[in-house]
Amino acid sequence: MRTLRLLLEYDGTAYQGWGIQPTVPTIQGALEAALAPALGHPVRVTAGGRTDAGVHAVGQVVSLQTGSRLPPETIRRATNARLPADIHVRAVSEAPPGFDARRSAYWRSYRYTLWRDEHPNIWWQRYSYHVHGPLDLVAIRRATRLLLGRHDFAAFATHQAQANRPESTTRTVLAARWHCQGAFWHFDIVADAFLRHMVRTIVGTLLLVGRGQLAPAAVGEILRQRDRRLAGPTAPAAGLTLMQIGYAPSPSPGAKGEAGEDIHPQES
Repeated sequence: MRTLRLLLEYDGTAYQGWGIQPTVPTIQGALEAALAPALGHPVRVTAGGRTDAGVHAVGQVVSLQTGSRLPPETIRRATNARLPADIHVRAVSEAPPGFDARRSAYWRSYRYTLWRDEHPNIWWQRYSYHVHGPLDLVAIRRATRLLLGRHDFAAFATHQAQANRPESTTRTVLAARWHCQGAFWHFDIVADAFLRHMVRTIVGTLLLVGRGQLAPAAVGEILRQRDRRLAGPTAPAAGLTLMQIGYAPSPSPGAKGEAGEDIHPQES
């Protein structure tokens, strides 16, 4: 059996998240349905990051095992020919034995995008959250710094995730940064792993800071209290994109910290 590694991108708008569900469209379901005839057998894939309903990806990594001897490029072309237009396999490569897209990952990188203009942008409404009105970016950046390092992020998970709490809600945030490009405000965050809705709840909380409804220091207190009721609302899914998954201890050389400095991540 061979282990293959796929690099995948998708627009998550029409899908109920990554994982297979019996009666609704999912990314995993569409991918496995396209791979089976390409490989000549049913297949089960593993994702490096399980995105929620409506969340996008430009750097999703998927692993699978197959007995097919087809070259990787042939598999890529045959799979893309059967996929819907909003899912695309960018690359297929051989992976070493034991490679698992989820368990082998050291870190994941997400981007949340705000559209900061009085009027909506109909061309970007699938991939950004329209937020108009004053926001204090200095205060937001001050609060963002409190996320860095290893913390219990229970307060930034969904109520459902708290009710079915995993063994640990502690995560290590390696980098978090806001940067602006015209009317776009991008929030980039890198961590060893993420809880469900964690990034979107962080964004919702930081928006309260930007509007003056929370002091920047409140983010540290919310982390300490571990109470979801103290954090802000969950920001809409459309603004969130899985950017990259890392299989070495350091983020990519181009990644920068909040103030633009090079990142030297902590070990998870």
